[in-house]
Amino acid sequence: MEPLESGAYTLAYLETAPDDGRRREIIDGGLFVTPGPSRLHQRAAAELHFQLKLASPGGLDIFEAPFDYQPTSERSLQPDVLVCGPDDTNPQHAERPLLLAVEILSPSSRMIDLLLKRGVYEQAGVHSYWILDPDKESLTVLELVDGAYVERDVVHGDDVLDATLPFPVRIVPADLFRLH
Repeated sequence: MEPLESGAYTLAYLETAPDDGRRREIIDGGLFVTPGPSRLHQRAAAELHFQLKLASPGGLDIFEAPFDYQPTSERSLQPDVLVCGPDDTNPQHAERPLLLAVEILSPSSRMIDLLLKRGVYEQAGVHSYWILDPDKESLTVLELVDGAYVERDVVHGDDVLDATLPFPVRIVPADLFRLH
């Protein structure tokens, strides 16, 4: 993912952007464009979405990209998977602090996801941020404590994550990447 022209883009641009299969995100005027995800990336996102949906207590919206999260008038992001709270009812995009944002690392977005988006999600009050790394078959769980992310767990391969946020759910990283 590489920024195009810094300081030049507003959220209004997203309404007129071409529909060419690339993800467009705006952070403080910078436009970040990434190519469509790989098969492995899509498999992991779809499987995680499915597992979260099964475990959800109900009353929550669980989406896969492309679905915009716009925490401010200058930021629009598209987490790979996101969980919105029951009070976030805007039909066009999420606005309230997410209960969960998940990014699946890829070569084009690795540093943006690990550094920039982590900071943006933290500032926006996203309760939990999960980072899936296909290369390591790992899942890193960050939770917001007193306004800052704290690493709660890192699980690899066939190890089991018993998450409590956004709700109790059991995740095995290797299962997200396997053909079923």
